[in-house]
Amino acid sequence: MNHRHSVRRFLPTPVPLQTVRHILRVASRAPSGNNIQPWRVHAVAGEVRQALCRDILQAAREAAEQHRSEYDYYPSQWVEPYLERRRKNGFALYEVLGIERNDRERRERQMLRNYSFFDAPVGLLVSLDRRLNTGSYMDVGMFIQNILIAARGQGLHTCAQAAFAPFHAVVRRHLPLREEDVLLCGIALGYEDVQAPENRLLTERQQVEEFAVFHGFGEAAQDSR
Repeated sequence: MNHRHSVRRFLPTPVPLQTVRHILRVASRAPSGNNIQPWRVHAVAGEVRQALCRDILQAAREAAEQHRSEYDYYPSQWVEPYLERRRKNGFALYEVLGIERNDRERRERQMLRNYSFFDAPVGLLVSLDRRLNTGSYMDVGMFIQNILIAARGQGLHTCAQAAFAPFHAVVRRHLPLREEDVLLCGIALGYEDVQAPENRLLTERQQVEEFAVFHGFGEAAQDSR
């Protein structure tokens, strides 16, 4: 877990199909309410991946405002401390890339790299049956986390990308995404380009005492601080 981070530039080195299958197989051990296993995955590589990325990139460049996600990932109005954390994360990425805050052109180019899976040779598109409810989003989140960790076990890296969610109509032109499926995210999967400056960004995490409160542990809970 400590060795997982979001990679935003990958090497072109292919990932064998059997490795992708293995990652998805072990990730499927994620828990889910009543074991309903609500996740579905479309894995893309080669020409299929290239055609999909080309069309999504075109849609993002020419008519991004016409594409909307079928679920709300972020709040309609940001509040603290989340707004500051979001800003800090964005500024940190642009800083390691040498992109000035007012350089909108370079920021846009960097954002659009999402739609090439940051050059990863494999893309995973994760969906959820819209007839299910909020708890199933939690289940799929655990499944996605398992994918990210299982990839590290194979010497691979990942980047989970909600940026794909608005382009579900484009995805449906390329893949048999069912009508009842909500596209949740994409996941870039491949070998990290360790020379890329953006991959040196390691985001901060809150200390345990900042997000957890311990009850009934006696003096040991206070001593742990």
